[in-house]
Amino acid sequence: MRDQDRFDVIIVGGGPVGLTLALALTQSARGIRVALVDRHPMKVPRDNRAYAIAAGVRRAFEALGVWPDMEAQAQPITSMRITDSGAGDISRPLFLTFDGEVAPGEPFAHMVPNRVAVEVLIDALGDAATIIAPAEVTGYTTQGDLAALSLADGRVLHAPLLVAADGRQSALRAMAGIGVTGHDYGQTGLVTTIAHGLPHDGVAYEHFRPAGPFASLPLPGNRSSLVWTERRDAAERYLALDNDTLAAEIEAAMGGSLGAVTVEDKLAGFPLRLQIARAFVAPRLALVGDAAHVVHPISGQGLNLGLKDVAALAEVVIEAVRLGLDHGSEDVLARYQSWRRLDVASMAAMTDVLNRLFSNDVAPVRALRDFGLGLVDRAGPVKSALIHSAASVSSGGPRLLSGLPL
Repeated sequence: MRDQDRFDVIIVGGGPVGLTLALALTQSARGIRVALVDRHPMKVPRDNRAYAIAAGVRRAFEALGVWPDMEAQAQPITSMRITDSGAGDISRPLFLTFDGEVAPGEPFAHMVPNRVAVEVLIDALGDAATIIAPAEVTGYTTQGDLAALSLADGRVLHAPLLVAADGRQSALRAMAGIGVTGHDYGQTGLVTTIAHGLPHDGVAYEHFRPAGPFASLPLPGNRSSLVWTERRDAAERYLALDNDTLAAEIEAAMGGSLGAVTVEDKLAGFPLRLQIARAFVAPRLALVGDAAHVVHPISGQGLNLGLKDVAALAEVVIEAVRLGLDHGSEDVLARYQSWRRLDVASMAAMTDVLNRLFSNDVAPVRALRDFGLGLVDRAGPVKSALIHSAASVSSGGPRLLSGLPL
């Protein structure tokens, strides 16, 4: 085994989750050797996607020293407005509002463009990790206290711990024989970025329609990120529209709340499903992000869940390294899994129920859900608890989510 092929941790997947884990590990343990492997060249993406970064995750970025550069191009979400209507309804009654902060001067979320997050993380990581990209993974085996990762070019990398951050169709998860449970929603998530004539004032809107939620999330300037759910057949129609026709459809769906709309990039669509790995760990392997769990985007928690995985895994690994223990051992990985399973299961159940409850036009169901939203809107303590939960702010969690260094 060549020294240059021996690492302490090998991360497969160079998106925001994999990059953040590499940064957390290399910053927290002096001399730790981390390899980051990806099938694509490691570069800043050109897409206009954006993420709602919850306050707890933002605190993790603060602890890692990357938040100031992200914040410079981020938009704080100052409030959320939730409306509901049936097919053909003209009015869009407001049932629930979330205003305020999780702490003085601390919004419950910021919108951060994907390209900004990736660029900042790549720059911060620098040469602290070994980047191996583009590279195709062809196999994974374990023997004793090491795992071996085979690449298509014939190279074999070794480490006590492999981390799968390679997405919902994770090759490493399949190689480890870890199955998934869940179901297809029969829905498509549609994503684009718009410019609009009226200011959003930092307000996020989520309008529940019979096919699913239509969310408008504020970006810097008079721009917003749109994420909405449609049934598959309707989604195909939207995806075939030219941008001018699509803009008119979006204006109608938004009820003109942000004025005239211009579509800034091509509408993208992705199938929606609930998918949870039956285990988050295997011998010498940990799953993080979409490799471990995929939930409905109704609450915007997908990336936040993945970055909470990072906070938990980095903490148990660094603790083991400092104690001179085997950081890829069954005991260490079991602690990571137990830390994350309940949170992921709770979020998966919540998003699944919300989607079923709000993606229909059954009058009695609509009446019941709107009555419930009204009750929540008038219950201050309940609203506060929901905000803190969505913001990933809680006691007893990983240190990074409290803004503390590892």
